[in-house]
Amino acid sequence: MNFVLLIFVISVGINLLMFIPAFIYKTDKLTDISYAVTFIAVSLVGYIFSPKYLAQFIGLTLVLIWAFRLGIFLFIRINKIKKDSRFDGMREKFIKFLRFWLLQGITVFIILIPCVLLWSQNSTTFNSVSIIGVLVFIVGIILESVADFQKYQFKNQRLPNWIDVGVWRTSRHPNYLGEILIWIGVYLFCIPSLTFGQGILALIGPIYISVLLIFVSGVPLLEKSSDKKWSKEKAYQKYKSEVPVLLPSLSSIRRLNK
Repeated sequence: MNFVLLIFVISVGINLLMFIPAFIYKTDKLTDISYAVTFIAVSLVGYIFSPKYLAQFIGLTLVLIWAFRLGIFLFIRINKIKKDSRFDGMREKFIKFLRFWLLQGITVFIILIPCVLLWSQNSTTFNSVSIIGVLVFIVGIILESVADFQKYQFKNQRLPNWIDVGVWRTSRHPNYLGEILIWIGVYLFCIPSLTFGQGILALIGPIYISVLLIFVSGVPLLEKSSDKKWSKEKAYQKYKSEVPVLLPSLSSIRRLNK
């Protein structure tokens, strides 16, 4: 079987298998961490079937660092909240819930396309672009980790308003910004080892996750939820006017010192 097709089948197959107990037991614990688990499993298989050059190992390491960090965070969070409201009205409906799992498997494959192409190479290159990619990845994962931790602490305090502390004072969605930077970094790391055509194809990975978070299931849903709760409050309107949706501005960065 073609290497890329094999990775696709494994990614979708894992999610279809995990769907079965998740639907039977109506549990969010499996659903919430399955995303990270799929990345881990698919990446390990991809690397195992690769020629195992250093660049391919580093690519695997980047993905595993991100996936384990996310998986541990989600496991801690779901064990505390017990139920994820995102799946309300979905976990009880076979087709709707199955569609989520199928889409998740496809999503993992698309985001991993740069790495999948890297692992399929019979020779690899490590240069200054690779180093820049690793640095962008590091910035992204630090930002995402700090944002997740600060929001987790904020929610544990059960404060009745929107989060406006730490990195959340510079961006309304710093965790999503970190996530986007992570996959841009992975792409930049992989690109020196790919052909021109493969590099263009691999762009679908960072573009897909960016579009998904900015225009589909990330920012729009949370903005809509926040507006529904606090749109009539002047303080919230002031907060929205001062803090950018995603990319920090100079004025929002200055808020950190206030």
